[in-house]
Amino acid sequence: MGIRRHTRVMLGVIFLTYCVYGNFLALSSVVALGANIICNKIPGLAPKQRVICRSRPDAIVAIGEGAKLGGAECRYQFKSMRWNCTSINSDNSMFGYEELAGTKEASFIYAMTSAGVTYAITQACSLGNLSNCGCDQAKKDGEMTTAGWKWGGCSADIKYGLKLARKFMDAREIAKNARSLMNLHNNRAGRKSVKDNMSTDCKCHGVSGSCTVKTCWTTLPPFRTIGDSLRKRYKKAKLVVPYLGGRSRRPISLTLKRSKRQHRKPRRSHLIYLEKSPNYCDFDETTGSLGTIGRSCNRTSKGSDGCDLMCCGRGYNTHQYTRVWQCSCKFHWCCRVECGRCSERTEQYTCK
Repeated sequence: MGIRRHTRVMLGVIFLTYCVYGNFLALSSVVALGANIICNKIPGLAPKQRVICRSRPDAIVAIGEGAKLGGAECRYQFKSMRWNCTSINSDNSMFGYEELAGTKEASFIYAMTSAGVTYAITQACSLGNLSNCGCDQAKKDGEMTTAGWKWGGCSADIKYGLKLARKFMDAREIAKNARSLMNLHNNRAGRKSVKDNMSTDCKCHGVSGSCTVKTCWTTLPPFRTIGDSLRKRYKKAKLVVPYLGGRSRRPISLTLKRSKRQHRKPRRSHLIYLEKSPNYCDFDETTGSLGTIGRSCNRTSKGSDGCDLMCCGRGYNTHQYTRVWQCSCKFHWCCRVECGRCSERTEQYTCK
């Protein structure tokens, strides 16, 4: 009875996790459906990903949270840019970025989503929310290190997070072409960013605050740290070209286009892209651009959020609003309250 109840709760969590991507099932029917039906209703999953969904419902919840986390961070990083991490079919898929061309922006969102999934899985392990992992068993409690301190507490199992994130995210790339190689590379760069930003926290033990014994454990950084790191990589993203080989003349690797050394491969930490970005001024379904019509802008800013750049020279509309509220309230004995009436006039600017 306990197992059946746990299954119902888990399926309900799966539904609640994915209802943000589209309302596909009535909540009352979730508890009556098996994992097969639930996983088949999640849009945008590759066949291998559906297998993982059906066999690991606890993991798919963490993966969904990770995808959402990566998307939110992407929108934060690009909130003042023409492309603000939105795409045409974002409501029709768990990931919502398949239609993006092979640009720098695509490289960032693939890396960011992969990092989010890695982060969420690793965090779920530490919290005990996944059945097949927990704390990092390689860092045994009480084991002395060469630096003279002991492992203690619950170290985040980043190895498990990397492994499961790779298995799930890379399962989408079934096509043997340059774009698939690009996506795989950026997926790995996102996972690597999480690994490279792991930190070690320590606690001292001893009389009167002395550090006679120090125990340490590995922890995940704030996710904003990973977002900032990948944003820096985005600014230095590398343009690549496919290197063809074999009788099939299919792309077997991607090499840097601007390199003095022939067939030089990008580093694992690099974000890579295949084609230059559009200006994102106008709606273009072929590139996944939504355009900037209706976007808010800052009339006084000279940066990317300024109306001149954001609106691509089309001009902007000015909207005036007046907000009224009660203020300067005073209590009079006894028993009434008298308030003044305050108002504030504001202006908002949107691109034509």
